[in-house]
Amino acid sequence: MSDKDAGVGAGESNRPDTSANDGEPTGHADGADPSLGGRAESDDGSVPTSGPSGASNNDDAAGPEAAAGPEDAADPRGVTAPASAVESGATDPDDTTRPDIAPPVEPTVGGPSPVVADESPSAVTAVRALPEGEKPENPEKKPKKKGSRRAKWLRRTAYVLGVLLLLPVAGFIVAYLMTPIPSTAQAEAVKEASVFYYSDGSVILRTGTNRQPVPLSKVPKQVRDAVISAENRSFYSDPGVSFKGTARAFWATATGGSLQGGSTITQQMVRNYYSGLSQQRTASRKLKEIMIALKVGREKDKSWILQQYLNTIYFGRGAYSIQTAAQAYYGKDVQNLTPSEGAYLAAAIQVPTYAGDLSRQGAQGYMQARWKYVVDGMVQMKSITPQQAAVMRFPVPQKQKIKDTDGGQRGYIHELVEAELKRMGYTQDQIDKGGLRVRTTFDKNLMDDAKQAVEDAMPSGVSSKVRAGLVSVDPSTGEINAFYGGKNYLDQQLNSALTPVQPGSGFKPYALAAALDDGMSLDDYVDGSTPQTFDGSKVVNDDDEDFGPVNLVTATQNSINTAYVNIAQKIGNDRVMKMAEKLGIPESQLTANGANTAVVFPLGVIDVSVEQQAAAYAAFASEGVYHAPHVIRSVTDRNGKKRVVSTTGKRAFSTQVARDATYAMQKVVDAGTGTRAALPDRNAAGKTGTTSSGKQLWFNGFIPQLAASVALFRTDNKALSLPGYSSYGGDLPATIWKNYLVKADQNMSVKSFGDPSVYVGGRQYPTTPVQPRPRPTMSRPRTIAPSRPSSPTHIPTHIPTHEPTGGPPTGQPTGRVDESDPNSMF
Repeated sequence: MSDKDAGVGAGESNRPDTSANDGEPTGHADGADPSLGGRAESDDGSVPTSGPSGASNNDDAAGPEAAAGPEDAADPRGVTAPASAVESGATDPDDTTRPDIAPPVEPTVGGPSPVVADESPSAVTAVRALPEGEKPENPEKKPKKKGSRRAKWLRRTAYVLGVLLLLPVAGFIVAYLMTPIPSTAQAEAVKEASVFYYSDGSVILRTGTNRQPVPLSKVPKQVRDAVISAENRSFYSDPGVSFKGTARAFWATATGGSLQGGSTITQQMVRNYYSGLSQQRTASRKLKEIMIALKVGREKDKSWILQQYLNTIYFGRGAYSIQTAAQAYYGKDVQNLTPSEGAYLAAAIQVPTYAGDLSRQGAQGYMQARWKYVVDGMVQMKSITPQQAAVMRFPVPQKQKIKDTDGGQRGYIHELVEAELKRMGYTQDQIDKGGLRVRTTFDKNLMDDAKQAVEDAMPSGVSSKVRAGLVSVDPSTGEINAFYGGKNYLDQQLNSALTPVQPGSGFKPYALAAALDDGMSLDDYVDGSTPQTFDGSKVVNDDDEDFGPVNLVTATQNSINTAYVNIAQKIGNDRVMKMAEKLGIPESQLTANGANTAVVFPLGVIDVSVEQQAAAYAAFASEGVYHAPHVIRSVTDRNGKKRVVSTTGKRAFSTQVARDATYAMQKVVDAGTGTRAALPDRNAAGKTGTTSSGKQLWFNGFIPQLAASVALFRTDNKALSLPGYSSYGGDLPATIWKNYLVKADQNMSVKSFGDPSVYVGGRQYPTTPVQPRPRPTMSRPRTIAPSRPSSPTHIPTHIPTHEPTGGPPTGQPTGRVDESDPNSMF
């Protein structure tokens, strides 16, 4: 041990008690707090042999340090610090956290003077003890080292970079967790065309968005692979998002660049299918799309994703699904597409405008290059072999058809079906977007027959204001199996089959049924003379023809106005009105303008449509059961739920009433005002209708299996002028009716009407079938009836008991030969 080391040890072991200084604090020349055990080094680097106080015990020492004496080595707290404390830097275990107090620059005024310390490097700085409660002055700041400042900035930079990296990650995680998969699909995504079918299942038209979803199993695998090749070759392996493509799209959005395609099939499906997303180019929309796509990619099967995609994506030519695209481009169902055609449709997704019209400048070359890109991708995916690709040829699509959904009769069909769907409770939105499959009652062949019957018979040069309507009804169901609404819906939207006009004498059978239902018989007589006055109203027959007393058959056969007014007067207009209501004519139409209270009410002064007349006459064909006319058999929604329309009818009158009324109407066709309607192979029954001045002309008739009505009128309500025809219902309307029935009944067996309760002969004519001569356009001369009293005092109510000379119908049609006009009545 050196002398200096021994001196240190001696100083520590022989330290005097601090009480020898009389309570004065002792300065420390080394500037170290004695409690911290700091040691000062001499110039040569050795440790001076002094105690903790910093005083040197070296005999050669000089200056204040030597003057301080050995007593200055005492600890200010009166505790002797052990030698070990000096090495460890702590004076005692209880004071290890004590702050290092630097000496003040100047002594406190009025306070005890500190020991002046030598400024030499080996000297120690003297400090004074602070009185209790006094706070030390701020020490001078030590100069910061350059290296430590650089390290500090590096640490701060690292913190900032770490935050910048972690914040997006944290935000991404939060966004992912907070973004649910939408529970509903966009209205546009599930918007599906409703399809109307003929009764045989063939398509009439589609209405609304041209989309027909199909299961993925119906799409050939190579067609699926073509779409994947065109849009997302990593479809089966990616998580639903292309991060590279997304970054590119984000950059384009942020910089305002051109719209980038970088979306996967899953992303496109999400954007087009789920609600809450749009096509707007915003970062928030893109982020939401990514979150949902990631979740869908994890939670949904890839096949489900691809199926939704193929049923929602737009292919051009108005096609919003792979099925409608196959029909629009190649006229076939998707399951029949070739790989080459599938590649073209896949190529169309990115450029539907070019794909839909190759006549556009540059479209042909671009689509060929795009198609080859898809085919090459299919080879890379091993969907097809290079050899197969080598023999594939560019599949030029068929010429685009001009969309003509409502042309011809289709517009009228659309109108009729849509109106009935709404009556069934379907909304316009459901009709346009709901993907309904509507099986109508229309027979395609009968529809063609109706059109031909009307248009072939209409004379050339007829005014464009003349309208013809025809409706054909199945008596057993009320189904409208055919109709004619006009030449072309695109040119004239007024549906002649639905337009209400006066029926004239076509209303008389309702009064006949009411009278028979009320107890009258076919052989009851009424006054058919002309003119007659009822409650101040004068009624005349056509051309003032006077028939005198007639039975109900004759009154019907010759459409005698005065006779039918007498029938209504006998049973009351109310009964006639109730019968008409039972046959489908609404009360509002029957009571309009007080028509039901008028004397001429049974002569047809109300307005009815051709559809209403055909359905009402069908009740006679079905022997008294009325079926409401309808044009829909069934409706199936997109979920496969089928709704069948009821065909249950209501009995309007008894079977016998129907047979009796039918017998009277057979006489109209056999030998009355409607002989032009006589059929060549079977009996028919019906009634003509002609209003005042010939403004509306009708023929309504039926066979047991079919009822039909024909009407002609002008849209301006003026009198009809038909070149080559007279203005009577028994002329052109009866001709049209016959032409239609001759074709419509070709596949129908010949059936006879039921027997009447009594056979009554009207005016008798030869039974040999003849074709009545055309009527002149001018009014025929008046036929003078035999002289008789104008108002008979006694009218028989029954015919004689002997058998009528006419006998029952033979089942074959009959005509009549009469020098007078066969269509003489209203």
